[in-house]
Amino acid sequence: MTLSELYSTSKGRAFQCDLTNSIILNFKDYTWKFSVNDFLLFRKHIHAVDLKELLFNLSDECDFVSLHHARLASAVTLTLCDLIQLRELVDGTRFSLELVSLIHEVLGDYTVV
Repeated sequence: MTLSELYSTSKGRAFQCDLTNSIILNFKDYTWKFSVNDFLLFRKHIHAVDLKELLFNLSDECDFVSLHHARLASAVTLTLCDLIQLRELVDGTRFSLELVSLIHEVLGDYTVV
């Protein structure tokens, strides 16, 4: 399997698999594999969580967020800090994907040295 690192943080890393055209996220103890479209849907799902409400709500149930996504094997429960760090990883990965796509669009078949 040919993996190219797209983005990394202190809590996780994101790779692109050229053979399967998929995105692999390693975050803490979790590993998820997405198609590009599923990854973008996952990103949208993560951004649907209202962080401002969770930050200012003092009830105990707002200390954790449960993520349910069609492509996840099971629900994932994260702390608010973990969710923010996952967002950073996912957003950085999306930026890298867009940057690589733009470079290929502009340069075409030229090799980047």
